[in-house]
Amino acid sequence: MHTQTLNAFQVIADPSRRYMMQLLSKESMTINALAENFDMSRPAVSKHVKIMYNAGFISITDIGRERHCTLKQDGFNELQDFINYFDKFWAGKLKKLETLLNNKAKSK
Repeated sequence: MHTQTLNAFQVIADPSRRYMMQLLSKESMTINALAENFDMSRPAVSKHVKIMYNAGFISITDIGRERHCTLKQDGFNELQDFINYFDKFWAGKLKKLETLLNNKAKSK
């Protein structure tokens, strides 16, 4: 598993970051606006934002003195690619099992 995928799982592993992404799915928000939804310091929120940014889940735009966070698709694409790989893996295993069981039923 490469680093980007590890970062994606690091992002979704934390309940605060998952909630931040839910908030950002409704609208772009400043880091201060995000921080108002949590019982943690602004630097702690900034640390979470940095992790989400580095993993491709959000973009950050400086407007004046404020940093606006917007959800983006890149990190989610990494997760989807990982999940799709295992969907194909399990679908292949189930197809082989189905073939095996059908052949066994025909041979009776």
